[in-house]
Amino acid sequence: MLFYFFCMIWLSQIHGFGSIDLRSMQAEHWSNIVPPSSRSANYIVLRYYDFPSEITGIGSEDNVGCCHYMVVFQYGSAVLFNIVDNEVEAYLKIVRRYASGLLPEMRKDDYAVKQNPVLAEDMQGGTDYIVLKNLDIDGIRIIGRVLGQSIALDYFVSQIDGMVEEFTDINRGMEKTGTFTMDRRKLFQLVGKANSNLADVILKVGLFERSEIAWRDAKYAQIFEYLWEEYEVTQRFGNLDFKLKFVEHNIHFLQEVLQNRRSNLLEWCIIYLIFIENVISIYEIIHEPTAVSL
Repeated sequence: MLFYFFCMIWLSQIHGFGSIDLRSMQAEHWSNIVPPSSRSANYIVLRYYDFPSEITGIGSEDNVGCCHYMVVFQYGSAVLFNIVDNEVEAYLKIVRRYASGLLPEMRKDDYAVKQNPVLAEDMQGGTDYIVLKNLDIDGIRIIGRVLGQSIALDYFVSQIDGMVEEFTDINRGMEKTGTFTMDRRKLFQLVGKANSNLADVILKVGLFERSEIAWRDAKYAQIFEYLWEEYEVTQRFGNLDFKLKFVEHNIHFLQEVLQNRRSNLLEWCIIYLIFIENVISIYEIIHEPTAVSL
């Protein structure tokens, strides 16, 4: 049996990190919510039996092959299982109702999950697919978590790449002209953007939080670790961190330059004021004898 996942991310480049209102979504789609198996509150799993007439809630809960699943994360990712291409948009419309901060373009990826009951081991990996002896709800949760985090990480990498490119252009301009043009407000905006991106990756996406499901069962831990390596999450975060250090180095350098400019401006202002004061003093000294003689 073959299941495909479709992964998307909703984020805003203007207002910061986007989000999905899971509480409202859960309240309005309570009949499709799969009860959680852990304390994690940043995602929900929805089960659909015969979309779009799934509100009857009739179907076999034991056989995931007869159902459609959607794992929706609060930070903006949604992972779809066992859904054909022409049905994807209908499911995405459901998520859009609760999403804020939509990106102009949707980020997506595809990955195949195969089920083989006669498989000798619990799982077997391949190129762009994974084979499981049995795919259950916890397996969907584990797979959805890694894939959702992976697509979110792609977004943050693109954001930092844009900042690296911006600083590269500034450095090239400095190489040619020996100076640069940037006000303090723009620089502070870049500082805030760099810090918020790193905080969102760690806190909102929860990139390095241990999965309770994987902690309880070695079978799911194996799936989690395989997908973590398959998507090179650690290496990609390392590259992201390296680029952030490059951005931070440039920010500190430009801050010092702007601070020196500000100090120089203040020094010239002081020199100007002293000059004006001396001019006034000389004027008074020159005109004082004349006033006495009169």
